[in-house]
Amino acid sequence: QVQLVESGGGLVQTGGSLRLSCAASGSTFESYAMGWFRQAPGKAREFVVGISRSGGSTRYADSWKGRFTISRDNAKNTVYLHLNSLKPEDTAVYYCAAHYSDAELVRVIWYEYDYWGQGTQVTVSS
Repeated sequence: QVQLVESGGGLVQTGGSLRLSCAASGSTFESYAMGWFRQAPGKAREFVVGISRSGGSTRYADSWKGRFTISRDNAKNTVYLHLNSLKPEDTAVYYCAAHYSDAELVRVIWYEYDYWGQGTQVTVSS
């Protein structure tokens, strides 16, 4: 079992930045690849970015490559999502998720993830 708790969301102006954090507990963090997804009102949950269990490999959805950056600190059992140059269309609930991995694999489909956080709201004002 893995428990995930996101933090760092909030209200920011267009062009601003935020750093989201996801703290994990309950199991061996290094055994899990981590992903960030987001869900805007009335839209499906979508993959943003994922990182392998060691942090050596990342996968980005093309839409946000260059503006968003993922990182992880296995010593702190935490994964981060740096959001830069934010736009109003980035407004969504951002979720972190974990899937077990015995290699440097990063999955991009939401139902392939085993554990989810409760989400943190990001609102970008115009």
